Amino acid sequence: RQFINNVLNPRVIGFGTIDDIDQVAARRSDDRASAGQQEITGVLMDAFAGASTVVRGNCSFGMFSNYPENVDDALRQRAGARWLVDGPQTRDDYIDIFVLLAGKNHKIPLGEHELYAAQEIQRAVAEAYEEHEKPQEDGLMKVYERYMKENGAPKTMADIGTYLHMIKDAEPRFTGRAVKNVTDAIKMRAMDFELPDDWFEKPEAFMHKSYDDKKAMIEELRGPFSMDMVMQEINRYADSEFRYSDKSDDAAVEKLLRDARLRERAAREMEELKKKGAW
Repeated sequence: RQFINNVLNPRVIGFGTIDDIDQVAARRSDDRASAGQQEITGVLMDAFAGASTVVRGNCSFGMFSNYPENVDDALRQRAGARWLVDGPQTRDDYIDIFVLLAGKNHKIPLGEHELYAAQEIQRAVAEAYEEHEKPQEDGLMKVYERYMKENGAPKTMADIGTYLHMIKDAEPRFTGRAVKNVTDAIKMRAMDFELPDDWFEKPEAFMHKSYDDKKAMIEELRGPFSMDMVMQEINRYADSEFRYSDKSDDAAVEKLLRDARLRERAAREMEELKKKGAW
């Protein structure tokens, strides 16, 4: 709890990281988890979206995991923004990471490549958003295609609600909290802009203005709340839930297959031992 309080300190801008969250915090239904893991789950849930949560806007938390499907569902749904950190994928990625890790103590030429251009955060984020104009996961793609076939491209709030309800029918963990996370992400994107430097050169330019004047100045910089943005954020969030479900199912199927193979192998070896009179 002290770690949480340190990050929440209103006197600073804070960022708290929790690595391997699936090991640090346990599912509440996991009877094999320790009391400490269960307590951590309770503290995090209360801090992120509980009865005593106060949102000041001065800090954020990052939870990282290779197995997010093992995180408690309610705790995972408290993560508003979700990003798939999947390591190097493209040719440019592999060139960049090799050059970075190789260091500068060599004379091998770079070749035809614009170093780190593919890693620019604004470009990477823009490409990530564009990828989610349509779903990435097979389960969500089926829902999307059925929706488009029955209703056509969404144009109204009612259309969006229909799409959300169809996602809920296919993935029960897509709850009201998921919808809140989607709308929060849309609002965050609309407010993702740089304040002009000249506002802070003299206090009269911004700081000494009235609340209404400040609000009007900021509203002029605010981005649009567009249908494209809405669909991208819905697909991005829903993709993650479908991905977690698919991973859980794949892991369960793999375990059953492995057990079945072991039983078949044991049966064969047992028959061989019987033939030899050793069983």
